[in-house]
Amino acid sequence: MKNIKLFLIPFLLLSCNMQENQETKRTIGSIERHDDELNQIIAENTEIEVIAEGFEWSEGPLWISRGNFLIFSDIPPNRVYKWSQQDSLSIYLEPSGYTGNDPRNGEPGSNGLLLSPDGALVLCQHGDRRVAEMKASLNDPKPEYETLAGMYEGKRLNSPNDACYHSNGDLYFTDPPYGLEGNVNDPAKEIEFQGVYRLTSEGQIVLLNDKLSRPNGIAFSPDEKKLYVANSDPEKAIWMVYDVMSDGNVSEGRVFYDATAKVGQEKGLPDGLKVSKDGFIFATGPGGVWVFNPDGKHLGTIKTTQATANCAFDTEEKTLYITADMFLLRVNLK
Repeated sequence: MKNIKLFLIPFLLLSCNMQENQETKRTIGSIERHDDELNQIIAENTEIEVIAEGFEWSEGPLWISRGNFLIFSDIPPNRVYKWSQQDSLSIYLEPSGYTGNDPRNGEPGSNGLLLSPDGALVLCQHGDRRVAEMKASLNDPKPEYETLAGMYEGKRLNSPNDACYHSNGDLYFTDPPYGLEGNVNDPAKEIEFQGVYRLTSEGQIVLLNDKLSRPNGIAFSPDEKKLYVANSDPEKAIWMVYDVMSDGNVSEGRVFYDATAKVGQEKGLPDGLKVSKDGFIFATGPGGVWVFNPDGKHLGTIKTTQATANCAFDTEEKTLYITADMFLLRVNLK
């Protein structure tokens, strides 16, 4: 979710920056603590490390445990990058979100990335307006995709943004208009609302909610009884929480936290989010990554100084990777 910048940084510069970062350990921002409970998650004096930079709008980080590497989207140039401590930075997949032949503006690339229950890469593809699965293996990626969800009641989706899997195989995803060239007023927009959906394991698309103005990040609580959804609207910058019913649908929901008063004071809006195994919510918002306990108490913020898009844990949840505008960042966790 970002306007395209008017400059491009060559890939060679990205590689050089990466090598420099490994040698000098560049840091950025600070960690703001509101409650001592945060000290149980992030040690005092922890720094925010820059591990790569030079992107246009980094998004959708995903840790691949089988290869011990991270992949993430850079939306405007229509790419997915790969980063590892050993091999630094490289292009992983291109094109990632728009496979058409006609030139287009806006945000055409992939956004949210996740693994299917079978271990395949699933991408929220802005330009192609669908959720798709890459048909190649993770270790030999190719831009060959199969549509999982592309239409609802005969109309094309807006531009799927982020998604999460339930343990039963159902895929929950959000569908704001950010991937459309004209955003919410794009003449190609076919659905009048911005939906939250469930794709059942049988292939049926079910509308869960059409009341949010800009549904964005989405994640389950560890017991899957609650579903968290970010709303990236500057006039209603909130995180919602919904009770998950036995049939897979959700309740009317309630506001988990309202950050609207912070909009404009610091860069960013509620965007991507992840939930730890202990139920702590790491949600990007104004100023960086907000950390909440399961009761909705704001424990503190990882202040990146940038508009911050998303975050992801490594396998053991000892590291949090953060995509923040032109940066890829990491923070050590306890």
